[in-house]
Amino acid sequence: MAKRRKEKKFYKYECAMTGEQYTVTAKASNPDDLISVKAYYEMNPEKDDRPADIKKMLGVEEE
Repeated sequence: MAKRRKEKKFYKYECAMTGEQYTVTAKASNPDDLISVKAYYEMNPEKDDRPADIKKMLGVEEE
């Protein structure tokens, strides 16, 4: 007898700061506390370790 594939569930969440919507396959324990990567780097610019060409492509201003 063949195994049945499990259907993946998709969860839609919204960033609390930017309003950006995204879909994930794992359920979040605290969906109200989720923020996007963009919002994280806006809150913590000193931790922004992305390469310069990526920052330029995204339009992030260097300080």
